[in-house]
Amino acid sequence: MSHVYCPECGFQNPEAANYCARCGAHLVKPDESEATMSFTPEESEDEGLGLPEGVDGPALIVRAGGGRAGETFPLEQERVTIGRSPDCEIFLDDVTVSRKHAVLARSGEAFSIADEGSLNGTFVNKKRVESAELEDGDEIQIGKYRLTILLR
Repeated sequence: MSHVYCPECGFQNPEAANYCARCGAHLVKPDESEATMSFTPEESEDEGLGLPEGVDGPALIVRAGGGRAGETFPLEQERVTIGRSPDCEIFLDDVTVSRKHAVLARSGEAFSIADEGSLNGTFVNKKRVESAELEDGDEIQIGKYRLTILLR
């Protein structure tokens, strides 16, 4: 049985699927005449990450999801809420994201993330967490969004 990988979250779906079973994104079927190459995001996607121009200090960068790749959120506050509610400092418009999904907290130079009882969970480096200390380059997944924290 052949598979189609989701362009948003990388989930492996059956070939007959039109939409991703994990995130709901539209699946693009490869053209049979094209040669395909498989890769994992860890191999190349985050190579040489740096802070975008105009950002001094820690930041959260959208790497994939919702057509917002490259969007940057400077982490200037002690507490940053992430969720589907427009009241959150980081608004992620996706039905798999809870209204108040997670909180990023700063304590001196250290950052941590805590899930706020979300239904679909918060993932750090592909592991579901209730709370976790964050390090430079860690990947956070909330719903279909993959974000990278840069502390440089």
